[in-house]
Amino acid sequence: MIDLYTWGTPNGHKIHIMLEETGLPYRLHKINIGAKEQFNPDYVKINPNSKIPAIVDQDGPDGGPVTIFESGAILFYLAEKSGKFLPAADEPRARVLEWLMFQMGNVGPMFGQCYHFKSSAPERIPYAIDRYTREVGRLYAVMDKRLGKSAYLGGDEFSIADIATWPWTKNPSAYDQNPDDFPNVQAWLKKIGDRPTVKRALRVLDA
Repeated sequence: MIDLYTWGTPNGHKIHIMLEETGLPYRLHKINIGAKEQFNPDYVKINPNSKIPAIVDQDGPDGGPVTIFESGAILFYLAEKSGKFLPAADEPRARVLEWLMFQMGNVGPMFGQCYHFKSSAPERIPYAIDRYTREVGRLYAVMDKRLGKSAYLGGDEFSIADIATWPWTKNPSAYDQNPDDFPNVQAWLKKIGDRPTVKRALRVLDA
Protein backbone atom coordinates (compact mmCIF):
# COMPACT_ATOMS: atom_id res chain seq x y z
CA MET A 1 0.00 0.00 0.00
CA ILE A 2 1.22 3.48 -0.90
CA ASP A 3 0.44 6.43 1.35
CA LEU A 4 0.12 9.54 -0.81
CA TYR A 5 0.47 13.00 0.73
CA THR A 6 -0.87 15.54 -1.71
CA TRP A 7 -2.96 18.56 -2.63
CA GLY A 8 -4.63 19.85 -5.79
CA THR A 9 -1.62 21.37 -7.53
CA PRO A 10 -0.05 20.39 -10.85
CA ASN A 11 2.64 18.46 -9.00
CA GLY A 12 0.04 16.71 -6.91
CA HIS A 13 -2.02 15.81 -9.96
CA LYS A 14 1.00 14.17 -11.57
CA ILE A 15 0.99 11.51 -8.89
CA HIS A 16 -2.80 11.20 -8.79
CA ILE A 17 -2.68 10.41 -12.52
CA MET A 18 0.21 7.99 -12.19
CA LEU A 19 -1.43 6.01 -9.41
CA GLU A 20 -4.76 5.84 -11.21
CA GLU A 21 -3.03 4.81 -14.45
CA THR A 22 -0.94 2.07 -12.85
CA GLY A 23 -3.67 0.77 -10.56
CA LEU A 24 -1.29 0.60 -7.62
CA PRO A 25 -3.26 0.69 -4.35
CA TYR A 26 -2.93 3.88 -2.35
CA ARG A 27 -4.29 5.81 0.61
CA LEU A 28 -4.87 9.54 0.25
CA HIS A 29 -3.65 12.03 2.85
CA LYS A 30 -4.66 15.62 2.14
CA ILE A 31 -2.00 18.22 2.96
CA ASN A 32 -3.73 21.60 2.80
CA ILE A 33 -0.95 23.88 1.66
CA GLY A 34 -3.21 26.94 2.01
CA ALA A 35 -3.41 26.14 5.71
CA LYS A 36 0.40 25.57 5.85
CA GLU A 37 -0.03 21.90 6.74
CA GLN A 38 3.13 21.12 4.76
CA PHE A 39 5.10 22.64 7.63
CA ASN A 40 3.61 20.30 10.23
CA PRO A 41 6.57 18.54 11.92
CA ASP A 42 5.09 15.11 11.23
CA TYR A 43 4.94 15.90 7.51
CA VAL A 44 8.40 17.45 7.45
CA LYS A 45 9.71 14.07 8.58
CA ILE A 46 8.33 12.69 5.29
CA ASN A 47 9.32 15.61 3.08
CA PRO A 48 12.11 17.78 4.52
CA ASN A 49 11.46 20.33 1.75
CA SER A 50 7.90 20.95 3.04
CA LYS A 51 6.29 20.57 -0.38
CA ILE A 52 3.76 18.19 -1.86
CA PRO A 53 3.58 15.48 -3.05
CA ALA A 54 5.34 12.76 -1.14
CA ILE A 55 4.74 9.04 -0.81
CA VAL A 56 5.47 6.30 1.68
CA ASP A 57 5.45 2.91 -0.01
CA GLN A 58 4.75 0.45 2.78
CA ASP A 59 5.92 -2.37 0.50
CA GLY A 60 9.27 -1.05 -0.67
CA PRO A 61 11.91 -2.98 -2.63
CA ASP A 62 13.38 -4.50 0.53
CA GLY A 63 10.00 -5.39 2.01
CA GLY A 64 9.81 -2.40 4.33
CA PRO A 65 8.55 1.16 3.92
CA VAL A 66 10.34 3.64 1.67
CA THR A 67 9.70 7.40 1.62
CA ILE A 68 10.10 9.49 -1.53
CA PHE A 69 9.58 13.18 -2.18
CA GLU A 70 9.91 15.27 -5.37
CA SER A 71 7.31 14.52 -8.01
CA GLY A 72 9.77 13.49 -10.73
CA ALA A 73 11.46 11.01 -8.41
CA ILE A 74 8.07 9.64 -7.39
CA LEU A 75 7.04 9.15 -11.02
CA PHE A 76 10.29 7.35 -11.78
CA TYR A 77 9.91 5.13 -8.70
CA LEU A 78 6.30 4.23 -9.51
CA ALA A 79 7.19 3.51 -13.13
CA GLU A 80 9.91 1.13 -12.00
CA LYS A 81 7.63 -0.48 -9.41
CA SER A 82 4.73 -0.99 -11.80
CA GLY A 83 6.70 -1.67 -14.98
CA LYS A 84 4.57 0.92 -16.77
CA PHE A 85 5.11 4.22 -18.63
CA LEU A 86 8.92 4.03 -18.80
CA PRO A 87 10.49 1.97 -21.58
CA ALA A 88 13.15 -0.60 -20.74
CA ALA A 89 15.16 -0.18 -23.94
CA ASP A 90 17.99 2.34 -23.72
CA GLU A 91 17.12 4.86 -26.46
CA PRO A 92 13.34 5.03 -25.87
CA ARG A 93 14.00 5.24 -22.12
CA ALA A 94 16.40 8.14 -22.68
CA ARG A 95 13.78 9.99 -24.76
CA VAL A 96 11.20 9.68 -21.97
CA LEU A 97 13.68 10.75 -19.30
CA GLU A 98 14.87 13.79 -21.25
CA TRP A 99 11.31 15.04 -21.62
CA LEU A 100 10.64 14.30 -17.95
CA MET A 101 13.67 16.48 -17.15
CA PHE A 102 12.34 19.11 -19.57
CA GLN A 103 9.25 19.34 -17.39
CA MET A 104 11.13 19.35 -14.11
CA GLY A 105 13.76 21.87 -15.16
CA ASN A 106 11.73 24.11 -17.47
CA VAL A 107 7.96 23.74 -17.54
CA GLY A 108 7.38 23.51 -13.79
CA PRO A 109 9.65 26.40 -12.73
CA MET A 110 8.76 28.76 -15.58
CA PHE A 111 5.01 28.11 -15.55
CA GLY A 112 5.01 28.40 -11.77
CA GLN A 113 6.79 31.76 -11.86
CA CYS A 114 4.49 33.01 -14.61
CA TYR A 115 1.40 32.14 -12.59
CA HIS A 116 2.87 33.65 -9.43
CA PHE A 117 3.75 37.02 -10.93
CA LYS A 118 0.46 37.20 -12.87
CA SER A 119 -1.88 36.07 -10.10
CA SER A 120 -0.29 35.85 -6.65
CA ALA A 121 2.49 38.42 -6.27
CA PRO A 122 1.69 41.28 -3.85
CA GLU A 123 2.59 43.81 -6.54
CA ARG A 124 2.54 43.71 -10.32
CA ILE A 125 6.04 43.67 -11.80
CA PRO A 126 5.67 44.14 -15.58
CA TYR A 127 9.18 42.94 -16.37
CA ALA A 128 8.66 39.66 -14.49
CA ILE A 129 5.21 39.09 -16.00
CA ASP A 130 6.53 39.73 -19.50
CA ARG A 131 9.64 37.60 -19.02
CA TYR A 132 7.83 34.52 -17.73
CA THR A 133 4.87 34.85 -20.12
CA ARG A 134 7.27 34.91 -23.06
CA GLU A 135 9.20 31.94 -21.68
CA VAL A 136 6.00 29.95 -21.22
CA GLY A 137 5.14 30.68 -24.85
CA ARG A 138 8.57 29.52 -25.93
CA LEU A 139 8.18 26.26 -24.01
CA TYR A 140 4.76 25.62 -25.52
CA ALA A 141 6.37 26.12 -28.93
CA VAL A 142 9.09 23.59 -28.11
CA MET A 143 6.42 21.08 -27.13
CA ASP A 144 4.33 21.86 -30.20
CA LYS A 145 7.27 21.14 -32.49
CA ARG A 146 7.96 17.86 -30.71
CA LEU A 147 4.32 16.79 -30.80
CA GLY A 148 4.19 17.52 -34.52
CA LYS A 149 6.64 14.66 -34.96
CA SER A 150 5.69 12.31 -32.13
CA ALA A 151 2.39 11.10 -30.67
CA TYR A 152 3.61 11.77 -27.14
CA LEU A 153 6.45 13.74 -25.63
CA GLY A 154 8.66 10.72 -25.02
CA GLY A 155 7.82 8.91 -28.25
CA ASP A 156 5.03 6.74 -29.61
CA GLU A 157 3.70 5.67 -26.22
CA PHE A 158 2.12 7.53 -23.30
CA SER A 159 4.72 7.86 -20.53
CA ILE A 160 5.73 9.57 -17.31
CA ALA A 161 6.92 12.50 -19.43
CA ASP A 162 3.31 13.18 -20.45
CA ILE A 163 2.01 12.55 -16.94
CA ALA A 164 4.49 15.08 -15.55
CA THR A 165 3.78 17.78 -18.12
CA TRP A 166 0.05 17.62 -18.75
CA PRO A 167 -1.15 19.08 -15.40
CA TRP A 168 1.06 22.14 -15.85
CA THR A 169 0.13 22.80 -19.47
CA LYS A 170 -3.55 21.85 -19.67
CA ASN A 171 -4.81 25.45 -19.62
CA PRO A 172 -2.73 27.71 -21.90
CA SER A 173 -5.09 30.64 -21.37
CA ALA A 174 -4.11 30.77 -17.70
CA TYR A 175 -0.67 31.91 -18.87
CA ASP A 176 -1.98 34.40 -21.46
CA GLN A 177 -1.24 32.00 -24.32
CA ASN A 178 -3.46 31.53 -27.36
CA PRO A 179 -4.21 27.80 -27.60
CA ASP A 180 -4.61 28.12 -31.37
CA ASP A 181 -0.91 28.95 -31.61
CA PHE A 182 -0.08 25.40 -30.51
CA PRO A 183 -2.36 22.98 -32.40
CA ASN A 184 -0.24 19.90 -31.70
CA VAL A 185 -0.21 20.68 -28.00
CA GLN A 186 -3.97 21.18 -28.07
CA ALA A 187 -4.53 17.76 -29.67
CA TRP A 188 -2.20 16.16 -27.10
CA LEU A 189 -3.92 17.92 -24.19
CA LYS A 190 -7.30 16.65 -25.33
CA LYS A 191 -6.05 13.13 -25.96
CA ILE A 192 -4.70 12.87 -22.43
CA GLY A 193 -7.57 14.76 -20.81
CA ASP A 194 -10.04 12.31 -22.35
CA ARG A 195 -8.42 9.32 -20.63
CA PRO A 196 -10.86 7.97 -17.97
CA THR A 197 -7.99 7.51 -15.52
CA VAL A 198 -6.98 11.16 -15.90
CA LYS A 199 -10.55 12.36 -15.37
CA ARG A 200 -10.73 10.20 -12.26
CA ALA A 201 -7.37 11.44 -11.00
CA LEU A 202 -8.48 15.08 -11.11
CA ARG A 203 -11.34 14.22 -8.76
CA VAL A 204 -9.47 12.22 -6.11
CA LEU A 205 -9.44 15.13 -3.65
CA ASP A 206 -13.20 15.69 -3.94
CA ALA A 207 -14.09 12.89 -1.54
